[in-house]
Amino acid sequence: MKNIKIILCFLAIVSCTKEPITVTTKDYHLLVDKLTEVMIHDIFSPPVASRIYAYPNIAAYQVLNNTNGNYASLSGKLNGLNISNSIVIDENTNKELAALIAYLDVAKELIFSKEKITTFKDSLYNNWEAKNNTEFNLAKKEALKVSSNIISWMNKDQYKETRTMPEFTVYNDDPSRWQPTPPAYMKGIEPHWNKIRTFVLDSAAQFKPIPPPKFSLEKGSDFYNELIDLYNLTNKITEKGNGSEEVAIAQFWDCNPYVAVNKGHFMFASKKITPGAHWIGICKIATQKTNSDFNKTVFAYTKTSIAIADAFISCWDEKYRSNLIRPETLINKYIDENWNPLLQTPPFPEYTSGHSVVSGAASRVLTNIFGDNFQFDDTTEIPYGLPVRSYDSFNKAADEAAISRVYGGIHYNSAVVEGLTQGINVGNFVIDNLQLTK
Repeated sequence: MKNIKIILCFLAIVSCTKEPITVTTKDYHLLVDKLTEVMIHDIFSPPVASRIYAYPNIAAYQVLNNTNGNYASLSGKLNGLNISNSIVIDENTNKELAALIAYLDVAKELIFSKEKITTFKDSLYNNWEAKNNTEFNLAKKEALKVSSNIISWMNKDQYKETRTMPEFTVYNDDPSRWQPTPPAYMKGIEPHWNKIRTFVLDSAAQFKPIPPPKFSLEKGSDFYNELIDLYNLTNKITEKGNGSEEVAIAQFWDCNPYVAVNKGHFMFASKKITPGAHWIGICKIATQKTNSDFNKTVFAYTKTSIAIADAFISCWDEKYRSNLIRPETLINKYIDENWNPLLQTPPFPEYTSGHSVVSGAASRVLTNIFGDNFQFDDTTEIPYGLPVRSYDSFNKAADEAAISRVYGGIHYNSAVVEGLTQGINVGNFVIDNLQLTK
């Protein structure tokens, strides 16, 4: 009888013992990948997608580093972000778990298909609560302290206000101004993106690039030379066929979230990642290759996503200032009505090249974190049927991303050269003014 009581007591103790919740970098990558999946489904434009990446990463980072973290707090370092000193993370909190919860809490506020994030979140919550409800509930309580603060700050960045601002107006009396392009002839997206609050930059116009070559269709002018050079180059690329290196580069870095596909009388969208998402994917590859721990992984995602977001604000400020017409419009009207670019022309003005600006900024930050001469295999485009491409550094990847826009026939050379410089300036400014390592 005595032995039976001992056994029963032992079983009671075992049944009450809760399994600790272990969080790894794989869990964080899973969250980022899930958010990317939802953004592809919802078809967010490149600048809006950059905003969606930034805030959840910031929330997760801040949970880890709000008090006694491995890195410095972001409070007071990002424009308008001042977290109250009263927000102190309980020392018994599983911070990695809390970081995941904060990420999800902010992410669900940024996308259209909230049910997709909510269903995903509920599944994780149920699993964590079943393992250890005490540990989970404490992590959730502490996470929401920070995420609610981040959401409040996020909602003051002028995004909601820009939703009600006037659409972009097209003036056909000026031959240099951007016009909608085939096949969908979409209106210019996000003409007021320069009004979005920057994260680190002093203003959207801080790294205003030099103007593009003066518009002129006179033979021998700088602008005409760039236009005809593009036409001749793309024709040579087309003659080489789909097996050429230039075609492979253009397709690999296309990153157009909405490609209109015509099938008979029907038009539908082919969906994929944005330029920012491609660089977020490269960030993931770098953290995995270096076996970065949880804290460094979140740090890398956060600093990279901030640089990308500011790069888009800087780029869009110039796009709707110079408001330059795309090559496709001019070539079809004045040179060759049957010419088509290799890539589908995106629906916004030409100068500067968004992919070039973003690539310049992201590559600088990633180089600062992981070092130069960082060889990596870029597997980001495998889900979209494209092969792996390999690079000896982030900067070389950025160079290729920039020139891909010329190969694709959607940008003049000046847009990629000056765009890359603009992005590098943004990236260097983020590095110099967002020093988070202790």
